[in-house]
Amino acid sequence: MRWRVLGYIVLGIVTVGVIALLWFRTPDTDPVAMRAKYGAPPSQFVDLGGGLTVHLRDTGPRDAPALVLVHGSNASLQTWEPWVDRLGKQYRIIRMDLPGHGLTGASPTRDYSPAAFVDVVERIRAKLGVDHIVLAGNSMGGGVAWHYALAHPDHVRALVLIDSVGQPEPGNGKAPLAFRIARVPILRNIAAQITPRSMIADSLPGVFGNPKLADAAMVDRYWELLRYPGNREATLDRFARAPDRATDAQLASLKMPVLILWGDKDQLIPLSSGQWLHKRIPGSKLIVYPGIGHLPMEEHPDQSATDVQAFVAALPAK
Repeated sequence: MRWRVLGYIVLGIVTVGVIALLWFRTPDTDPVAMRAKYGAPPSQFVDLGGGLTVHLRDTGPRDAPALVLVHGSNASLQTWEPWVDRLGKQYRIIRMDLPGHGLTGASPTRDYSPAAFVDVVERIRAKLGVDHIVLAGNSMGGGVAWHYALAHPDHVRALVLIDSVGQPEPGNGKAPLAFRIARVPILRNIAAQITPRSMIADSLPGVFGNPKLADAAMVDRYWELLRYPGNREATLDRFARAPDRATDAQLASLKMPVLILWGDKDQLIPLSSGQWLHKRIPGSKLIVYPGIGHLPMEEHPDQSATDVQAFVAALPAK
């Protein structure tokens, strides 16, 4: 009798769980609709081989200096549009959705390591036939940028790191909740199915010094592209990995000019991390934007674009 009662209890819990999952489940977005909404020209969908097709934009004069821009975690190439508006006539600007992001979707190999992202950037550079680039990255994309510069220094004229990953966490630092969820199989399976818009609406304003910049259209874009097929699972795969951290030796070996841009109101990667990178990268220049958050290229585009333009103009001819 006792086991029968226990069985009914377990069955009841499972039933409630299934009903809750069906009720709160947010399905993937439709790829065709998403490509129509976010992938119109000048977007391209470029086959890099191995089953990977990458969404990218390659605009500006073909004979101008090439800027390659790498977005951060859970962002997309749209994060760079304010810079494209301001720099697009002077430079060839190449930006992409990394695998597991935007309209690129999941990687066939499910490899979302920095090395895999570096390989994608290199394959894009080679495919487009660009020999020398100024490489910029924000947040996770900053980590991809400095990893790329270490792996392919002959192709990198200069490096721009914007609120970039790199500094090791304190030894007793606790991983963020999303990362801990990604490491628990049952919880990650739920997270891959339930992604309410309110989650984005509540968190996205925190990346800006001025939260009002996270308007409804931006929330919709992040929410819809996160639910592009394969992206949620890719996000959880990335979050389950160990954090990407630089060593003093790696940073000291960066010999190209390096510009570091940082918002002093960044709540995700604090200014102290930018100062840590600046101290360890020989000859680097650090520019701090008062009152600005994690995305200076979106929140402070006029000044940050001007700073990049001045930096590139001062580079030796290539």
